[in-house]
Amino acid sequence: MQAGREVFEEHGYDAARIDDVCRRAQVSHGTFYTYFGSKEALFGEVAEAVVGEMFAASVVGAAAPDDPYARIEAANRLYLRAWAENSRLVRMLEQAATTDDRFGRLLLELREVFVRRGAEGLARLQAQGLADPDLDPRLTAIMLGGMVEQFAHVWLDLGEQAQEQAAVDHLTRLWARAIGLTAASTRAETPAESAADTPARSPAGTADQSPAEEDV
Repeated sequence: MQAGREVFEEHGYDAARIDDVCRRAQVSHGTFYTYFGSKEALFGEVAEAVVGEMFAASVVGAAAPDDPYARIEAANRLYLRAWAENSRLVRMLEQAATTDDRFGRLLLELREVFVRRGAEGLARLQAQGLADPDLDPRLTAIMLGGMVEQFAHVWLDLGEQAQEQAAVDHLTRLWARAIGLTAASTRAETPAESAADTPARSPAGTADQSPAEEDV
């Protein structure tokens, strides 16, 4: 499957051939068909793996600060890095979803994990009196998640120039203000954070998610 992933990333979905995959994996066509019935089946397995990787890579761990603003910031940073690692395959999945229901379901699954976690996180903040109680958690998570996803696409896929820290800071401020995060739950950017800006159009290292469940 790793060979298939590399071929899809290098050539794109339409141009990728089973011959290329077999050559990369150094296996025969017979061996390929033992595991995958078609190129589409292979791509489905690769796409499912990407969904799992993005989900895992974007989780804000228990070691992160308890402050909701800081957790939203961490989640946004992780999401952008996860997108940087997987953007080409995600775009292929979006393209394939227009003609194949299976890929459409996978795409919805990818987005749903972030929407669900974002909605649950917002609901908790509302219950704690830290966010606007009149917002619908699910609709809000869909809309704000869409904002982060679209920015990631424009920044990392289309080449919009931005510093990683500046991008994370703006996304976090917009997210926090949109949900009415109370002043007691927010913090100003510190000089050290500002100085930490690096020109990372393609962040390296760990891979996100939009703010959610354990992430806010």
